Amino acid sequence: MKRLLLLLLSVIFAAASSATSLSPAARAEIDGLLSRLEASACTFNRNGTWYPATEARTHLLRKLKYLEDRGAVQSAEQFIERAASSSSTTGQPYLVKCGSAAPVESGTWLRSQLQVMRASGGARSAP
Repeated sequence: MKRLLLLLLSVIFAAASSATSLSPAARAEIDGLLSRLEASACTFNRNGTWYPATEARTHLLRKLKYLEDRGAVQSAEQFIERAASSSSTTGQPYLVKCGSAAPVESGTWLRSQLQVMRASGGARSAP
């Protein structure tokens, strides 16, 4: 009986662990989004300060790691919603400004980039 209980707990734990991990496909999409942001030469506003896209990528990777360590992200959409749309400290939305175009909320910009990536068949780095 004790062995059966241990086996059952092991199976439950393994299933729970695998259900919360980020799949390679989702990670590739997120990496593709961050590469597109970095390659875009756009600037990124976080809490009222504009940063180059390279710094935005670094910041968003830190937030992604935090979520991954807690099993709190399983898709590119969740990454956008939970990490890349607003400050977890102030709640202010992040903004992306490309050239002379008006700034847009980063969630909107990233979702549109995700649609382009998916339509073109993959996580490519060019915007």
